[in-house]
Amino acid sequence: MSFYTNLGFLAFGSRLRRISETFIADVNSVYKEAGLEFDASWFPIFYILSEKERLSIREISEIAGVSHSAVSQLVTALQYKELIAISPSEEDGRKKEITLTKKGKNLLSQIKPVWNSIEKAMIQLSEEEKHCNKLLEQLGGLETALQKQPLKQRIEQILKKQ
Repeated sequence: MSFYTNLGFLAFGSRLRRISETFIADVNSVYKEAGLEFDASWFPIFYILSEKERLSIREISEIAGVSHSAVSQLVTALQYKELIAISPSEEDGRKKEITLTKKGKNLLSQIKPVWNSIEKAMIQLSEEEKHCNKLLEQLGGLETALQKQPLKQRIEQILKKQ
């Protein structure tokens, strides 16, 4: 840990990735031990569809803030597992809408208590260290700043000045 800590912002992305990979591995382990065939990468689609029953890939992409391609790949995998269905929109037949299947809804009902436990565990974790309770707010600030000007542009500007 001190290797990354000593590098400061130079290793920021590496630290975030390492933390993210640890969280995802732990959550996937919890799903597996609970006998649930669910992968943490499916969370955004499942959660969004639990809130809004029918959405297009584009709508899911916009809500989740990820690329159309990434959502499309997840949708294909979930359709293969028979957890979601794709059907023509009732308003516009050219538009495809995604819904949870009966199997998907059943899995969702089993997963919701796990999500609740994950949230409680994360709150507990955030309260253990002095400034962790502000982490989500600070992360939001970082995301806002990156929307205004991506890191790539910032780096390129600095390189041009050198």
